[in-house]
Amino acid sequence: MAPWCSAGCWFAGVSYGMARDVLGKVDVVLLTKNSGKVLAKCLSSVYKNVPVRRLIVVDGFSRDNTLDVIQRFDDKYRNVKVLFDSGTRATARQRGIEAVETEWFLFVDSDVELCKDWFKKAVAEVDGDVGAVWGIEVWSTIRSKVMLKLFLLITRKIFELRGGTHDTLVRTSAVRDMKLPEHLHVFEDAYIKEWITKKGYKVVACYDPFCIHYRNEAVWTVRGSIAQIVDAAKSGSVKLLMKLLLAYGFYAAYAVSQILQRNRKADDCSKK
Repeated sequence: MAPWCSAGCWFAGVSYGMARDVLGKVDVVLLTKNSGKVLAKCLSSVYKNVPVRRLIVVDGFSRDNTLDVIQRFDDKYRNVKVLFDSGTRATARQRGIEAVETEWFLFVDSDVELCKDWFKKAVAEVDGDVGAVWGIEVWSTIRSKVMLKLFLLITRKIFELRGGTHDTLVRTSAVRDMKLPEHLHVFEDAYIKEWITKKGYKVVACYDPFCIHYRNEAVWTVRGSIAQIVDAAKSGSVKLLMKLLLAYGFYAAYAVSQILQRNRKADDCSKK
């Protein structure tokens, strides 16, 4: 259970089987590229907490052990479909969506771990006018309760502006006729959210369900932070970037604090 959710959450009485019966089994679309470090943890959480009809993997020609990890899960569950795409996140997501055969499907990022009972909590938010249910992300490096509370508030605000797909349940009919602009390597999630709302559906943002996001260690470097900013500037509209400026300022400050902390630890180790 999420640390910010009271013990009396009403969905506690909803069983996994009941949730599965509401929507049936769902396809899961997973984008991978050299994702081996966290992938086993990610997939274990998916199969434990989601009634998976098929796992649709769109791989960017990984060179690490990503495909080996995927093969292990296919050997166990016999329901994995692997596609390959060398384009952007938009082209990869498009391929995944086109392969979906279920009424609802789940986007999951390869570096996240779903919380316990993710699916049944998401299903509790589904209604006739709901097009997607988004679970908030929590960075794995956050330890302070004060920082967690601030992070959740800001991350929720960012989703309202630009969407997110790290753990998102989507109504397939809401995006079936969508064609993502191929150049979108970032902000493709903003396009998806806007498309769904223009269809007349609500996109529900939740604090619970949630996922733990194990961000790539390269993010906590100056070079990695700059690369993210450059990607955002290339793909995002000026209007959207201006709206996100303050919120992303918090992310940048947190990234700097992590970089400084890593450098201090490295210095301490070198002195021993």
